[in-house]
Amino acid sequence: MTDADSIGFWAEKAAGVAGDARRAIDLAVAIGENTPRPGSGETPALFALLIALGRSDLTAARVVEAHLDARAIVAEAGRHAQTGSWGVFAAEGSGVRLDAVETDGGFELTGTKPWCSLAQLLDRAVVTAHTKDGHRRLFEVDLRGPGVAVRDGEWAALGLRGVPSGSVDFAHVAASAVGVDDWYLDRPGFAWGGIGVAACWLGGAEGLARRLWAGAQTTNRQPDQIALMHLGAVDAQLWAARVVVADAGRLIDEGRAGGTDGRLLTARTRILVASVVEDVLRRVAHSLGPAPLALEPEHARRVADLELYVRQHHAERDEASLGRRILEEHRPW
Repeated sequence: MTDADSIGFWAEKAAGVAGDARRAIDLAVAIGENTPRPGSGETPALFALLIALGRSDLTAARVVEAHLDARAIVAEAGRHAQTGSWGVFAAEGSGVRLDAVETDGGFELTGTKPWCSLAQLLDRAVVTAHTKDGHRRLFEVDLRGPGVAVRDGEWAALGLRGVPSGSVDFAHVAASAVGVDDWYLDRPGFAWGGIGVAACWLGGAEGLARRLWAGAQTTNRQPDQIALMHLGAVDAQLWAARVVVADAGRLIDEGRAGGTDGRLLTARTRILVASVVEDVLRRVAHSLGPAPLALEPEHARRVADLELYVRQHHAERDEASLGRRILEEHRPW
């Protein structure tokens, strides 16, 4: 599933998604059955697959990454993921809260969960909720079951328009626990999943770079020094980011990315990739000017999608968090 030919096949399929969420879900289900999870020995190839999907279509990458992450989480807990489409709803928001109450038959979830991508279309999700004594726990829920109400009209974004991420209200929704209290955040795969997201960002930047390269090839005049500067800088940065992501996959497979090491690896990788992505966005805009944004729907959609998607990175706050971790936990150099 993750050899070069298979990656090329799925990248071509992803290009046909063209921002359509239902096609992205179908792609995710088709890919998910045989794709290895992080730490299985094929992690660099898994990240290469996510990069290729992002390069083709960011809606496809966004949906597939979450589906694969959910299945990997369930497997890491020693469970078998049911068939169908999956999401991961683990964000928190001010003024809303989701609580889990233990019952004779398991658990019930009541409250509101924010940032639930595609909840109206997916079959199942793993969801974090608060349990007693201030802990959080992960639960598997059937999104088609009774008591699940997806709020409409919250998604105003121009980027990733096919992947609305609004709030979901839960009213005594039956759920089964996945792992023990606080396991979701403590498990090694939590950090590794963050690198998968960064791989999707990187793929989106590579898609923009292809448009930059094509512009330099098809212009009626030879590219000037400024155009060549942007092209060269973008190439070098994307190469470096690819090396970093591939090396992260290798370290995961070698068992060198657990605990503190895994958290550091993820923080460094995401900061590096996000910085590259943001610079590629800037350089492509400066080099190509307004015409592609105004006249080319695919390019305009890719820019909007990537600008929104990379904001899952918390910018200076994540850099400060890494700095604090280095002072407290690690001697880096």
